[in-house]
Amino acid sequence: MSSETATGAQESAARPEAPAGWADRLRRYGHVPRPRPGAGEWLAPPFPGSAAGDRVWSALGLEPRLRGWGGPLLVALLAGLLRFWQLGRPHAVIFDETYYAKDAWSLLNLGYEGTWPEEANDTILADPGLAPLSEAPSYVVHPPVGKWAIALGEQLFGLTPFGWRFVVAVLGTLSVLLLCRIGRRLFRSTALGCLAGLLLTVDGLHFVMSRTALLDLVLMFFVLAAFGCLLVDRDRARARLAAALPDGRPDARAAATALGDRRWRLAAGVCLGLAIGTKWSGLYVLAAFGLLTVAWDWGARRTAGAARPLRTVLRRDAGPAFASLVPVAGLVYLASWAGWFGSTGGYYRDWHEGAGADTSWGFVPGPLRGLWHYHAQVYRFHVGLTDDHPYDSHPASWLVAGRPVSYFYESPEAGEGTCTAAGGCAQEVLALGTPMLWWLACAALVYAVYRWALRRDWRAGALLCGVAAGYLPWLLYQERTIFYFYAVVFVPFLCLAVAMLLGAVAGPPGVSEVRRSVGLVVAGVLVLLVVWNFVYFWPLYTGQEIPMDAWRARMWLGTWI
Repeated sequence: MSSETATGAQESAARPEAPAGWADRLRRYGHVPRPRPGAGEWLAPPFPGSAAGDRVWSALGLEPRLRGWGGPLLVALLAGLLRFWQLGRPHAVIFDETYYAKDAWSLLNLGYEGTWPEEANDTILADPGLAPLSEAPSYVVHPPVGKWAIALGEQLFGLTPFGWRFVVAVLGTLSVLLLCRIGRRLFRSTALGCLAGLLLTVDGLHFVMSRTALLDLVLMFFVLAAFGCLLVDRDRARARLAAALPDGRPDARAAATALGDRRWRLAAGVCLGLAIGTKWSGLYVLAAFGLLTVAWDWGARRTAGAARPLRTVLRRDAGPAFASLVPVAGLVYLASWAGWFGSTGGYYRDWHEGAGADTSWGFVPGPLRGLWHYHAQVYRFHVGLTDDHPYDSHPASWLVAGRPVSYFYESPEAGEGTCTAAGGCAQEVLALGTPMLWWLACAALVYAVYRWALRRDWRAGALLCGVAAGYLPWLLYQERTIFYFYAVVFVPFLCLAVAMLLGAVAGPPGVSEVRRSVGLVVAGVLVLLVVWNFVYFWPLYTGQEIPMDAWRARMWLGTWI
């Protein structure tokens, strides 16, 4: 043995061994680490199925590619049956239907919002054919998309409570189907997707808003549709990256490949334009979802092995993402004013020929200048709306359903009408989220923050983005008159968060039979409590006449009265 070899052997023997990692130490006691998927599987994880579920759908004759639709369609059918049950009841113009139902009818007949006399509601309910619509333009403060949606139902069924609530109920039902499919794609679980849809089905706020001709349910539908489109786009883009990787391993050159056709992101831009065309608060969702889709591309490039993923995303993906969302949404929004452009009597339609004739922006077409002036006036109205209202609420109270909104209320005395209770009766339509669901959602949001911040779970980040986009902007306008029912926009994301929490309670794949059994029982009990709570408040959601004592028993918090 040479002197160098002997010296090397002595140094090697003298060098202390590197400390064993936790995984190495646990292996000594029989621990077998879970196999880590490759980059390709991380980018495009499969949709796992269960043998039991496959047997059920096979017995029904459904092909494998259709089995992901069976459960969602059944949940949506239940949601539709509940939402269309006695949809025309109460036979009244409730809450802000007094604006939107009549504005929708005006759009159908004039192309813009006309004016109505004070007794118009009574006339419409008595005989819709005598609707006293005037061609004089009315000053309205919301864009027309939601009102056009309401108008479609009125075109089909007339200026009646059923007519002006019909399309809103359709969108409420379709949103349940959308959420089932979105949850399935997000969690890679048909069961969790259907659970999220079931929770939305039995949420009182979503239920009441689906049966009332207001704009917020329409806004919620387009926001949810945009999120679903971006989720499909994410999966398809990552699948292209996975296909480009050699043997599914990270590769810097393959990670910089073009992601190809992004038509689903274009579809999201259309949906976001329709959302903004319903209510301007959709602008915040556009900004949040734009950042979200770029962040998803960044994560995909990094997983695929890009040397500088952020620079790659900024160079290849950020520009197309902006072009797919912002200009597309802007064009869709502008097109939504087609009725106003095509008329001659809309509010400020001829402003450019009068007070606005001498503006310094004379090179801009006159109608566009009029529309811009209109928007400036509407913005001043919104930020300056500070009038007291008996049902306004601070956004901090929304997540605990602190101050619901009463859309309709009557209290007949004993012997009056059908009331036979000695203490009198109450009949109310109350926009109140199912309390057990919302209180459980508070815990689910805490769990989602943990999953996102500490476990780097992108799914938790995605649903938190949806909640933040619909909720946090209202904290900027605390002096403004705002209402709890605005929260319906982010209710689907709360349901996703609860489904995610209940999935964790039930246990991840591979847990022991005892752990899974206990977890399923606990999760099942929580779901049954939510369903029971919805049934308990059913009379307040549907305007059923109940004894006054029963009504008081349902006023769990003093702020609900």
